[in-house]
Amino acid sequence: MSLMNRVNDLIQSNLVAVLDKAEDPAKLLNLLIIEMQQALNECRTTAAAILCEEKALKRQQSDKLTSIAQWQEKAEIAVSKGRDDLATAALKEKQRVAADMAAVEPELVKLTDSLAKLAADAQRLQNKLSAAKAKQQSLTQVHSVLNARVRVNQQLHSDKVAHALSRFDVIEHRVELIESQVEAYEMAAANQSDTATQIDTLVKNDALDKELAALKAKVKQSA
Repeated sequence: MSLMNRVNDLIQSNLVAVLDKAEDPAKLLNLLIIEMQQALNECRTTAAAILCEEKALKRQQSDKLTSIAQWQEKAEIAVSKGRDDLATAALKEKQRVAADMAAVEPELVKLTDSLAKLAADAQRLQNKLSAAKAKQQSLTQVHSVLNARVRVNQQLHSDKVAHALSRFDVIEHRVELIESQVEAYEMAAANQSDTATQIDTLVKNDALDKELAALKAKVKQSA
């Protein structure tokens, strides 16, 4: 009876309401799952014992039915031989065995009913256990997410992050300074190149003008 009462209490318990009232829902849920699993194991063990007892009673019924048939046959043989006394004795044994078999029937019915109820309760308890495990998995996932958020927040507010950001600013400033120096050098080089190109052009143009004048003078002399 203690097993059945505990199973009924577990089945009828409102899992969500119990967890809402708990200071540590995850810990309480773990304990509930352990208790449900233990109760389910006891249900299965008890069901196995009932099945064995039921089979034993059914064997008794079968044996008694065989015995009744045998005593009936013996009574008929005694009557055919004119031995009413033996026939009467055989019928008395038949009645005794029949009474014993009749006494087994209520016990068998009781076991069958108990087995059916136990099976139904075990199924409902299994459903409850599955729901509890699903809730446990959900709580575990939520706990993992919260822990991840806490770690991220801790990292975001840590001195290491601030130090890293400070070093990054320094490096970024150095890079910008180097880039500015490179741009200045490239502009100076471009200016120098432009000046040299212009001078070379002037020299080339002067040489070309002299050559053109010489050519004109030559042509004029020839004429």
